[in-house]
Amino acid sequence: MPLDPTKNPDWKIAQAAEKNMKTVYELGDELGLKKEELLPHGHHVAKLDFNKILKRLEKRPDCKYIDVTAITPTPLGEGKSTTTMGLTQGMGKRGHKVIAAIRQPSGGPTMNIKGSAAGGGLAQCIPLTPFSLGLTGDINAIMNAHNLAMVALTSRMQHEYNYNDAQLKKRKLKRLDINHRSVEMKWIIDFCAQSLRDITIGQGGKMDGFLMKSGFAIAVSSEVMAILSVAQDLKDMRERMGRIVVGYDKGGKPVTTEDLEVAGAMTAWMVEALNPNLMQTIEGQPVLVHAGPFANIAIGQSSVIADRVGLKLADYHLTESGFGADIGFEKFWNLKCRFSGLKPHAAVLVATIRALKSHGGAPVPVPGKPMPTEYTGENVGYVEKGCVNLVHHIETVKKAGVNPVVCINAFHTDTKKEISAVRRMAEKAGARVAVSEHWQYGGDGAVDLADAVVEACEEKNNFKLLYDLNLPLSKRIEKIAKEVYGADGVDYTADAKVKLKRLEDDKEISQLGTCMVKTHLSLSDNPNLKGVPKGWRLQISDLLTYKGAGFVVPVAGTIKLMPGTASDPAYRRVDVDTKTGRVKGLF
Repeated sequence: MPLDPTKNPDWKIAQAAEKNMKTVYELGDELGLKKEELLPHGHHVAKLDFNKILKRLEKRPDCKYIDVTAITPTPLGEGKSTTTMGLTQGMGKRGHKVIAAIRQPSGGPTMNIKGSAAGGGLAQCIPLTPFSLGLTGDINAIMNAHNLAMVALTSRMQHEYNYNDAQLKKRKLKRLDINHRSVEMKWIIDFCAQSLRDITIGQGGKMDGFLMKSGFAIAVSSEVMAILSVAQDLKDMRERMGRIVVGYDKGGKPVTTEDLEVAGAMTAWMVEALNPNLMQTIEGQPVLVHAGPFANIAIGQSSVIADRVGLKLADYHLTESGFGADIGFEKFWNLKCRFSGLKPHAAVLVATIRALKSHGGAPVPVPGKPMPTEYTGENVGYVEKGCVNLVHHIETVKKAGVNPVVCINAFHTDTKKEISAVRRMAEKAGARVAVSEHWQYGGDGAVDLADAVVEACEEKNNFKLLYDLNLPLSKRIEKIAKEVYGADGVDYTADAKVKLKRLEDDKEISQLGTCMVKTHLSLSDNPNLKGVPKGWRLQISDLLTYKGAGFVVPVAGTIKLMPGTASDPAYRRVDVDTKTGRVKGLF
């Protein structure tokens, strides 16, 4: 690459790399795909017919399976997607046949402060613009499917309010008697729109809907997105879509999308979205992009389907889990692997000197503001103190029976003494350690990390789930809180206690998995507590039922399902070159 990432923004590097991109036809040939298995969307993006691929290769053994996770990040992020791309490129440099699977970015973070999750520097997924701005339309399909359920719900409530039972019967409808105070679903939009968190709908006359409180969540928190992440095939998706609980009737019984007779139409919107998207790194390795749930408010994984395809087409398949190992890896471990039956061979823990300094007591960096001086000068003391967070996450990975590899995602401001301190403490905790400079040097900077991951994959492991589904929900929440977060116990609000009892008394729902909602900025439920907080209890304020996706969602702390847009969002710097049509300013 001729561009220097210390002097050029990501979008300029992506544009330079895109001049030499492989076509999807070349990628397909390298992967050994048949013509009919490749569904092009232009020359550089394609969907893959996963059914045909998996049927043809059903007898081929799965390759090595690696999850990429991280320590507790700062608000700036620590380069987990960048590391996934860099490791993929590093393995390519070593001659390994490798595929990565990452999530599709949400328009919310892309246009806000976090960026598009394509990676960065010389370790990116390209082409950047389609990746960042809608790709092949999967998130649009999710929004249409989800909001169609809301249309079905709210119109049904209106008609049941306006008509008596005889009039409903003439329209071939039976009264569902939905309790407007027990509606679980909200509308969704793929932006961070805090003003839509709580709204009132149905204002006007009786033909204008049912007057009630409602609101919006971000698209990636939708249960439909979670279903895309965990579904095995179209039949499984259709069955899951019909189990979505939209609310409860006045007797406390769940009302589903199947009850509303909308599940089939919802699935119709999702048929094409079920096929994973094929893209590439800036060095030409294949990347599958599919599903995009956040890890702090959702399951935080790319799709099971993408992993199943990748495991058949390569020698090493990398998949990425959102945020830290307490959130993304925990859900990969206890939800995604439980649903898929797949077992990982290794897990990469991404750590930065910046994040370790933050956990060691340095001022927390704030997006959009100058970096505090503590991060630009050497301070081994902050790093050593902050390593308690890294060690905690190493122990979490080891509890899963998976071999941990710590990737020190190197910044040009890091010093040898700081890096040496991290290596010493991580190796003492039982992890392999590699310094990687993929952001600055691409695959050449990640070959040591690639070697460490290959070594870890060759070692035996003993993958095991943290909890059995026969364990009561309250005990599972407590187990995650104590063993993964380090809490002393769990407390519930009065409303959460009522919901917990109802869920535990329901034999079917009580057997669902557990998908925690919690801040990603701390091991605790308080984003201001860094390192490894002691002497605290997890506060559960709500419990949601994602019956279609297959889990209950305990909500900890004050986290919201609709993030807010900051005062200096990324969209202020995104524009279009009107002569060429090229988008500039994405990162």
